[in-house]
Amino acid sequence: MENINKELMKQAIEATKFSYVPYSKFHVGAALLAKNGKIYTGCNIENASYTPTNCAERTAIFKAVSEGVTEFSKIAIVGGPEANLLEYCSPCGVCRQVIAEFADEDFEIILGNSPENYKTYNFFKEVLPLSFTKKDLNK
Repeated sequence: MENINKELMKQAIEATKFSYVPYSKFHVGAALLAKNGKIYTGCNIENASYTPTNCAERTAIFKAVSEGVTEFSKIAIVGGPEANLLEYCSPCGVCRQVIAEFADEDFEIILGNSPENYKTYNFFKEVLPLSFTKKDLNK
């Protein structure tokens, strides 16, 4: 378990190198582990009008979903200004809602700045405890 977390952190850090951030200079990378064992990475991609900007977490998730994969175990997220990774770079509200669409009750988020310095959180218990999901629509 710890080895996969370190690998996800490594791949998330590598993904920051592909960030397109000419405006904020804030690089974010994500590495998403699918339940089938495949890892999908993503980076943030900015736009001059800001609204069409896409976060690293959503890039990774949309990449996986566009290939027919919708079941995930965990995601590692790293980020910071000018490649100086913050100790913890938490997902924004929009990303939290997208993660909630595909996460199950055991889904984990890994936040940190190196394969040796990270913390793991249960998504629904610690990151988004009062979530609105598809379960709410089926009541």
